[in-house]
Amino acid sequence: MTLRPIPVQTVQGHPGTTVARRWVMEPRVVGQARHDLRGYLLAWGHAGLADAAELVLSELVTNALRHADVPQDRLVETRYARLPDGVRIEVHDADPSLPVRADPAEDEESGRGLELIDIVTGGRWGACARDGVGKRIWAEVTVSESV
Repeated sequence: MTLRPIPVQTVQGHPGTTVARRWVMEPRVVGQARHDLRGYLLAWGHAGLADAAELVLSELVTNALRHADVPQDRLVETRYARLPDGVRIEVHDADPSLPVRADPAEDEESGRGLELIDIVTGGRWGACARDGVGKRIWAEVTVSESV
């Protein structure tokens, strides 16, 4: 069964275009959200950023799915905003707790996602409360910063 995103907002145009989708909080949406983002990057002429942007999106959505302490019926929202030289990726969830960078031991298999996002985006990411319930985590992947 293919999960379909729940459309929130689509604004057409040139740089500044924003697309938002809501997804059920299930692990398989990570791949579907990546596919969704890749399509927009191709349409916006930013295909060269797809691998880096998908990596960042995967980390952000996975963190929301793993760490957001929310009722099971809550949704996670992705937003992609076209920038002149890249894309701004946002992930919204209903948990108000802001992420904390971990300091994992060398032999630990997880805990490096935010550090990876920091490297790929050249430090262009952050987290804040949002209007209503929860938080917004954002990252910008641009031609000049992408690895």
